[in-house]
Amino acid sequence: MARTITLGVIQTAYGSDMAANIARTADFVREAASKGAQVILPSELFQGPYFCVTQEERWFATAYPWKEHPCVVAMAPLAAELGVAIPVSIFEKDGPHYFNSLVMIDADGRPLGVYRKSHLPDGPGYQEKYYFRPGDTGFRVWDTRFGRIGTGICWDQWYPEAARAMALMGAEVLLYPTAIGSEPHDSSLDTRDPWRRVMQGHAVANVIPVAAANRIGFEPGGAGGQSFYGSSFLADHRGDLVAAFEREEEGVLTASFDLDFLATHRAAWGFFRDRRTDLYEALGPAKVFGK
Repeated sequence: MARTITLGVIQTAYGSDMAANIARTADFVREAASKGAQVILPSELFQGPYFCVTQEERWFATAYPWKEHPCVVAMAPLAAELGVAIPVSIFEKDGPHYFNSLVMIDADGRPLGVYRKSHLPDGPGYQEKYYFRPGDTGFRVWDTRFGRIGTGICWDQWYPEAARAMALMGAEVLLYPTAIGSEPHDSSLDTRDPWRRVMQGHAVANVIPVAAANRIGFEPGGAGGQSFYGSSFLADHRGDLVAAFEREEEGVLTASFDLDFLATHRAAWGFFRDRRTDLYEALGPAKVFGK
């Protein structure tokens, strides 16, 4: 019998009330589970608004140790009740350090551990280096009840090295919770299509399904606020979009994938067989030009 996995992606808007955001997410998790989803992906930092548009120290009070975070505490029993796995994106406090993190909760409600975002943006509207330290966990791949899941967080999704690393670690699907939209410094800049294309490229280059969950709506704040463009999707191993939302739609997407077929197809393509690591020195630590 073929091994299959059904992924669910949530797209919605979030406000300032954490309890309301958790309840909204739980409702969508239930909807996705009712449609057969086994691994259900909410968007990045669904605990509240995407606060990184500005630098305001008050937001540090909304971070928690990952095992005690209200989103984790709420999603763990829900995962067990529904028999689904849920990657939970959180603002994590670890002693004096703060991280943009993800906790993978398996289908029995057990947290499998934490991943801390490796790549942090630092620009207008996305000032994450003020709030978060660079992740210190390395990339993580999770053995869930339904398959081996690789997880990145938002800015991680632009890096082919991250996707390849997780594929080399045995990931069978890649999931990216996201918060991305307008660029406050340039109202003419629309990154939606390249945002999708780079992840579709990861799917092709690693022969692996890829899913991204983004938020929607306008969130007021500094620099005129931020508008998030949604466009969450599920792509197959060819990079084709098998399910996708537009910019303002709200709800859940689901799609199923045959993991045994994908394993055979991945081997047949030879992308991993034909790698030339002896020629990839330039991918190592940065060097000063000419030395």
